[in-house]
Amino acid sequence: MKITVSDRASKWFHEDMGLDDGRGVRFYGKVYGKTPVHDGFSLALTPDDHPERVYAKTEKDGITYWIPESDKWFFVGYDLGIDYDSTIDGPKYDWIQNDEL
Repeated sequence: MKITVSDRASKWFHEDMGLDDGRGVRFYGKVYGKTPVHDGFSLALTPDDHPERVYAKTEKDGITYWIPESDKWFFVGYDLGIDYDSTIDGPKYDWIQNDEL
């Protein structure tokens, strides 16, 4: 499982979430909502600077983006692409199918 963050999305996390180098963002599955690959669950995020029991992580411009092992069920079979969407002035997420089971 890979996490990719575009340059513009990285800028958004720094500026709009106020994250400085050395900080982290944890992604997880949340009850209620919808994604292109899940019905009844949505993608959530929270600032979290202490990755533990990591399923996937990447670093971009000093920020660590990560997913805990406990949320593997939500992401298995997909890579997560994070880009910036100017129409919502925030991140958009692309679920990219991979061969992981």
